[in-house]
Amino acid sequence: PVVDMKNLNNEERGATMEKIKDACENWGFFEVVNHGISIELMDSVDRLTKEHYKRCMEERFKEMVASKGLECAESEINDLDWESTFFLRHLPVSNISEIPDLADDYRKVMKDFAVELEKLAELVLELVCENLGLEKGYLKKAFYGSKGPNFGTKVSNYPPCPKPELIKGLRAHTDAGGIILLFQDHKVSGLQLFKDGHWIDVPPMRHSIVVNLGDQLEVITNGKYKSVMHRVITQTDGNRMSIASFYNPGNDAVIAPAEALVKEDESSKVYPKFVFDDYMKLYAGLKFQAKEPRFEAMKAIDGPIATV
Repeated sequence: PVVDMKNLNNEERGATMEKIKDACENWGFFEVVNHGISIELMDSVDRLTKEHYKRCMEERFKEMVASKGLECAESEINDLDWESTFFLRHLPVSNISEIPDLADDYRKVMKDFAVELEKLAELVLELVCENLGLEKGYLKKAFYGSKGPNFGTKVSNYPPCPKPELIKGLRAHTDAGGIILLFQDHKVSGLQLFKDGHWIDVPPMRHSIVVNLGDQLEVITNGKYKSVMHRVITQTDGNRMSIASFYNPGNDAVIAPAEALVKEDESSKVYPKFVFDDYMKLYAGLKFQAKEPRFEAMKAIDGPIATV
């Protein structure tokens, strides 16, 4: 679904909120346009990310491919992704100034972009609260912990791959965190989500942001909204840029189904209560596996949680 955010401020608001609700319940993904982030800023991010890849990362990626003999692969590769990435942290403390190799103008643009994305993530959380009938600010507070949310960006490039049938750009997974905002290449496709037993393309669209829901929202909504499996397939030509920003709970945030969404009967609580950092430690080793065993494992340690 494509959601035009400008319609939240006119007589189309009701229909737009309904579209978001349907997307959250049935897709776990939607694409937003007129989201308030300037086109000039997005174009700068796009251009500078591609320049940075060419200047600093392309050679390294080719060396990695050569060292692992990937271009000669004869059977499917299941323990590696065909991607070149680096990570930026924005909250609670930014590390953008410490990342080596970034040109000054790129550093500045990514800082500006992060500020805009943070606003958009918090707006989406508010709209989700409204649709679920949760009090204003509920999700932001649930994510807050003692130091505020974790917010960071994974900058990825998916170079042309000689054997797309054997190597995935990024293997299938659900995202561990909260709300994910993706600025993806508008020319080269590759992102797919799993729905009703099929892989469906998320088509490139210029200046849009793709929003998807992570595992934590599935827990807080007690399964009303689900995180969805997605993957990136490789292409034989074209380098696909992907900038995914993750607005996640703080490390010590306690995540549990929202009381307002659990009927009086406690047995309708399908999901456990846990500290976000404990979930992340588990997820690190199980990212490319089904999420249900992760929730089960958290249930096993779902005891009284000491609050600081």
